[in-house]
Amino acid sequence: MRALPALPLAKPTAVTAVVMAALAAGLLAVTPASAGAAEVRIHDIQGSTRLSPLAGKAVAGVPGIVTGVRTSGSKGFWFQDPHPDADPATSEGVFVFTSSAPAVAVGDAVTVSGTVDEYIPGGAASGNQSVTEIGKPTVTVVSSGNQLPAATVINSRDVPGTFAPAGDKAAGGSINGLTLKPEKYALDRYESLEGMNVRIGTSRVTGATDSYGELWVTVKPDERPTPRGGTLYNGYASQNTGRLMVQSLAPASAGAFPVANVGDSLTGTTEGPLDYNQFAGTYTVAARQLGAVKAGRTKPEVTRKQKKDELAVATYNVENLDPTDPQSKFDKLAAGIVDHLSSPDIVAIEEVQDNDGAKNDGVVAADVTVGKFIDAIVAAGGPRYQWRSIDPVDLADGGEPGGNIRQGFLYNPDRVGFTSRPGGTATNATGVVRQGGRAALTYSPGRVDPANPAWKDSRKPLAGEFTFRGRKVFLVANHFASKGGDQAIDSQYQPPARSSETERHEQAQAVNTFVRKIRSAQSDAEVVVLGDLNDFEFSGTAKILTGGKALSATAYSLPADERYSYVYEGNSQILDQILVSPAVRDYQLDIVHINAEFADQNSDHDPSVLRFRP
Repeated sequence: MRALPALPLAKPTAVTAVVMAALAAGLLAVTPASAGAAEVRIHDIQGSTRLSPLAGKAVAGVPGIVTGVRTSGSKGFWFQDPHPDADPATSEGVFVFTSSAPAVAVGDAVTVSGTVDEYIPGGAASGNQSVTEIGKPTVTVVSSGNQLPAATVINSRDVPGTFAPAGDKAAGGSINGLTLKPEKYALDRYESLEGMNVRIGTSRVTGATDSYGELWVTVKPDERPTPRGGTLYNGYASQNTGRLMVQSLAPASAGAFPVANVGDSLTGTTEGPLDYNQFAGTYTVAARQLGAVKAGRTKPEVTRKQKKDELAVATYNVENLDPTDPQSKFDKLAAGIVDHLSSPDIVAIEEVQDNDGAKNDGVVAADVTVGKFIDAIVAAGGPRYQWRSIDPVDLADGGEPGGNIRQGFLYNPDRVGFTSRPGGTATNATGVVRQGGRAALTYSPGRVDPANPAWKDSRKPLAGEFTFRGRKVFLVANHFASKGGDQAIDSQYQPPARSSETERHEQAQAVNTFVRKIRSAQSDAEVVVLGDLNDFEFSGTAKILTGGKALSATAYSLPADERYSYVYEGNSQILDQILVSPAVRDYQLDIVHINAEFADQNSDHDPSVLRFRP
């Protein structure tokens, strides 16, 4: 071990005492021989894989300089050895978990004794990577006010274009035991900097500020940009490697976290330890110093009004709407319908809660919720829509317990007719018959195959039969099972497991079968399948839905960089889709960006509208 020079002092202290303390801590050496054989440095703890070679073992007198202090959440501090080794795979920084507010400050030279742990945010079942840390610590402050180790700059040249190595099959697909190759894989590069002081320069914001005080940027300005400044996610094998979350280490009392939208820039210098976030399961700059937000030009969109002979159908996830929400939410959602969607003829809305919201008391009706929404639309200058839906069985459709979310149809009776065929309930299925040479639903509105196990604890599709200018159009409104339970993009398992797909695949098959029944009764039937499918246009779910050419995904009519309705962890992606049968031609799809890219959201989804001439 090399001899280390004394660290500079900023606070007046007896020099002899400091020198003696530094000698005892291993921060100062008179001769090379003074470094004991059992001396442990931070890079020894981190090792060259994701798991510490010293995990579970006690370490003593580990030296370094404090680079960041966290006083909320998982309390503790980061410290870094100012004298790195020559191995780029071994991080020189590590987190010390103190459990209570740490009694150290940035710039303190400290020695730490404790036990090396591998903490997995979210638990082992999450599949998240672990964070190497020192727990149950004894901390000695040797000196204060020291210069911090120079920050490692993370930029487009520094981060490889390949996201992650393939997991070790013998280890169940885990990458934990693989030697880090920071020059080859982005995840390895970030892991090799875990706990270290890092810096990013001016960066494009790709995920708006959220309620937790965090935003997303990309350090790769040319990586799959959308026209509005986001970063497009367009395939499981084409991950965006430049994305990083940014949080602030400043206490809330120090000032509000900056508000940024997608397309803004975080300018100047952002610097702090590189963390692996315990909630998001992703690499995060825990910033001591935050850059300033420079506003971009991203504005909420407005789609054009449909022409007299065009039918406009839309889908909009209104995010757990219930009567206890403030009137402002109803008003803003209504403005979205009227001002931004230009009052479509039919709107399939998802996540409508019952009349008392997420209160588990057996209430399932949603007439109060919907009535309040329709009134808000009228007040905003829109039509007085009518509503068709079916109340679910209590607690049978997932979502917030007691909320009983469901989807339904709003339609403008001045433009569209609804063919009512009573009898549809939460548990009986609508069928397809042939009447007068044309397809017809036995129940309208009616649920699609509600007894199918694919819909257990999930929203059942709602089918309705409409007429427009003498033409019959079938709509199926959907809200497929969520992605909950899937492993994160940054998972220790590569590729990550997408366990939630199994349910959505079964749901897609049920809807595909229903559409085939309609088309068997009438080959030129005009069918629109729409809603929050919780999956991508390139996914297996979409392929099953479109199987046998029963449907086609209208998303592919858009340029690739415009195919998104949702922003998650800095990735712009599609979750909301509109699919059509072959008889629906010459359509125009518009994904109307009014929510997902903005810190001020009325919903976390953007609505979509499809215009065509039946």
